[in-house]
Amino acid sequence: MPPIGLIGGSGIYEMAGLEMREERTVSTPFGEPSSDYRIGSLDGRDIIFLPRHGSPHAIPPHRVNYRANIWGFRSLGVERIITVNAVGGINRGMPPGSIVILDQIIDMTAGARPSTFYEEGRVVHVDFTDPYCPEMRDAILGVSRESGIPVAERGTYICVNGPRLETAQEIRFFSRIGADVVGMTGMPEAVLARELEICMAGIAVVTNYAAGISASKLTTTEVIETMEDSLSRVRILLREAVRAVAGTRGCPCRDALKDAIL
Repeated sequence: MPPIGLIGGSGIYEMAGLEMREERTVSTPFGEPSSDYRIGSLDGRDIIFLPRHGSPHAIPPHRVNYRANIWGFRSLGVERIITVNAVGGINRGMPPGSIVILDQIIDMTAGARPSTFYEEGRVVHVDFTDPYCPEMRDAILGVSRESGIPVAERGTYICVNGPRLETAQEIRFFSRIGADVVGMTGMPEAVLARELEICMAGIAVVTNYAAGISASKLTTTEVIETMEDSLSRVRILLREAVRAVAGTRGCPCRDALKDAIL
């Protein structure tokens, strides 16, 4: 059974039942990934973990080598990836501490980050109507109900380049165009996975209200503290989702390049 990839911060791999066996360095045609890949197993299911911002956390979101990260997972045999993202809350129904199972993306980083594997030799227009794998979303939603962990079952992630935080007027604009949460790492991560026919699911943790929604100043301390408070619930979701995801894929992600190449 192919391993499942996990992308997030170091606190994610502190899960009960997780056994780490080795760290593996991977070279790619697109440069070096953020870190070595941690290879292990969780309740008998092989998993491969990558800290998105390096280890220790030192790579800002606009400097993450997203192409190398996703390519490295594919070279290790990964067909499914679950990502965990810290986000700011735009939708007031998603206050700090909320866990959101993402279903849509708005990309504000286009042109600022390399966002395709197909720059020369052939033209590829991959379908991205539903950026997150429906099978994986269903699995995570199922285990959230079974475990009694409340989640927002849908949410639109707007990805900005960073590393600065947003202005209040930008957040008002993002709200008007349908964004629920804002972050700096969701793209091009998701579309690169789709180009390699890898399934991806996104779990977002709302760590603070976005600019202009809260009267107080946004601080990294607030982000870290809220993320730490939510990690125990996220770990349960991840552990149960890894168990619940089927060994074979029946989703459209696996055939993303079919009819996409000119």
